[in-house]
Amino acid sequence: MDIETLMQILASTLRLGTPLLFACLAGLFSERAGIFDIGLEGKMLMAAMASGAVAFLTGSAWVGLGAGVVASLALAAVHGVAAITFRGNQLISGVALNFIASGATVLIAQSLFQQGGRTPALAGEARFGPIALPFAEALRPVPVLGPFYADVLSGQSVLVYIALASVPLSWWVLYRTRFGLRLRAVGENPESVDTAGVSVTRLRFAAVAITGLLCGLAGTYMATALQAGFGREMTAGRGYIALAALIFAKWRPWYALWATMLFGFLQALALRPDVIEGVAHVAVPVPLLDALPYILTVIVLAGFVGKAIPPRAGGEPYVKER
Repeated sequence: MDIETLMQILASTLRLGTPLLFACLAGLFSERAGIFDIGLEGKMLMAAMASGAVAFLTGSAWVGLGAGVVASLALAAVHGVAAITFRGNQLISGVALNFIASGATVLIAQSLFQQGGRTPALAGEARFGPIALPFAEALRPVPVLGPFYADVLSGQSVLVYIALASVPLSWWVLYRTRFGLRLRAVGENPESVDTAGVSVTRLRFAAVAITGLLCGLAGTYMATALQAGFGREMTAGRGYIALAALIFAKWRPWYALWATMLFGFLQALALRPDVIEGVAHVAVPVPLLDALPYILTVIVLAGFVGKAIPPRAGGEPYVKER
């Protein structure tokens, strides 16, 4: 494999791993606060539909981004009310949101555009285009690092850079701020947080809101940057893959980056069967390559990657003692 092909695969890895990274960080905040959220898929799907539709109608990807975030936050609020206020089963609530989003997105898109549940193709300012980083061409001759900077990091959309910046930001918030300390404590021992006079309900709703924001960014990226519009079930299980990556990452932001990029790498390889055939000297069926991220998901969930201990209070509604 030559260096040019490798850089192409790594660039695809970054593009395909970005929605997984957003969703994985979303699940990280939610589960760190003790709220399990299987509804990442539904929030991403709703955000993709809203952003794609609004971006087409207004001609602005940024307005579409706002619509996608609002749509995701709306579903996050529903999950928060069901799981926190009414102390419902968090897993059932998340699954219900996925079903609602799956049907509602197609219904709304069909009623607006009559294109089989899709939005019209986006172009121009309605999409987030590639951004050339400074000195990309000047640094290209530098061995290895030059091509990596010029061909992999440079030329991505602004949402890719926001996703990468979200990793150190999430680490700082969780481990270097009072809010993060309290958030992690709520997921481990909400009684002690309540005893200290801090509202468990407010912290958990804050975590759910952050989850909605990040899922909104993930869905918007898929509709306005990775692809040119919304398509039926376009998330294709990425919310579930993000949950597997979260377990793989053991609920840590930096590990989440590498876990999601691993899944993105497998998706990138599925698009280049010629590379695998050239390296392994054997023809690999394309359907098998397409299934690799999902196979890894099953392996991770089956516990073959080492013991991963979730937050102790995860999934348990908190009832304040009188």
